[in-house]
Amino acid sequence: MSSERTTPAEQGPGAVAEPSAAAEPLQYDEGYGPKVGVGPHPEPWPEGGRYDPELLAGGDRRNVVDHYRYWTREAIVADLDTRRHDFHVAVENWGHDFNIGSVVRTANAFLAKEVHIVGQRRWNRRGAMVTDRYQHVRHHPGTEELTAWAAAEGLPIIGIDNLPGAVPLETTTLPRRCVLLFGQEGPGLTEEARRHASVVCSIAQFGSTRSINAGAAAAIAMHAWIGRHAVIEPPAAP
Repeated sequence: MSSERTTPAEQGPGAVAEPSAAAEPLQYDEGYGPKVGVGPHPEPWPEGGRYDPELLAGGDRRNVVDHYRYWTREAIVADLDTRRHDFHVAVENWGHDFNIGSVVRTANAFLAKEVHIVGQRRWNRRGAMVTDRYQHVRHHPGTEELTAWAAAEGLPIIGIDNLPGAVPLETTTLPRRCVLLFGQEGPGLTEEARRHASVVCSIAQFGSTRSINAGAAAAIAMHAWIGRHAVIEPPAAP
């Protein structure tokens, strides 16, 4: 079995060329969309090791929710690690699919335990909008390695693809602990991935198109897990 987990800050050999963690500017979200965030924190500054003095002094324009403003990246990841959900996301990467970044971004939004890249190590990070900085990513050379890892962890693999014999996602109860496996745009899940999945779920479609975008399909499947297992806090009283 061969797999490698990388921390959110690690790029790993063969990754898309980006500044290294040491050379990365503090406001590493710049260039990924319109500026967001807040300016310098008014004094007195909050105390505690979670806060970054440079962000407090210069402002925080990163793509994070307000709760994490001015926190260091390490502090954000540590806090997320205390409450990550029990599902993993795996995506096949045989042709440098541009949708993978979108899948990673959605996995971060729904707080997946880990993201698994199966196949080529190199993937297009721009679509992730730097959310991979806060997400644990593990690489597997192939489906067999992913399957061996999942078996050792006691995690069933749930394939997501509109294939003959697939069961409707809408009427399937996803396990709390599982790996949601997605193919790449166009060909979908490989034959090997289908063989290793304990079940393959399809997403109901009603129009003329043969398939939906791989990133959209991943978001639908992850939200199906959220609707079944996540704790949804009631809205705050006005």
